[in-house]
Amino acid sequence: MRAVVRQAVRDVRTAPPPPPADPPADPTVAALRAVVDDLAACSHQLGELMLEVAPAYLSDTEAADVLALLCDEIGEMVENGLAARRYALTCDRRALAGTLL
Repeated sequence: MRAVVRQAVRDVRTAPPPPPADPPADPTVAALRAVVDDLAACSHQLGELMLEVAPAYLSDTEAADVLALLCDEIGEMVENGLAARRYALTCDRRALAGTLL
């Protein structure tokens, strides 16, 4: 049952948006954009892990209680784990504001 629900959630949830079609002319800006895209992809994966532990139906307050031990074990702040969880739900990078991005 758990596998069916997990697959259904992944099917419904959208993947992070693709990078812009036109790469920047400045190679430094292009390299920095690639780093930001990699960080966002890692945050999305972390958010999916957080959602497995604290499903989307939990509020941030309830999820913080559930995720505290996991975040402590992996060396992540609970606030960053919650932000990654919100990003995995919405695929909106604004959810990551105040974290690494």
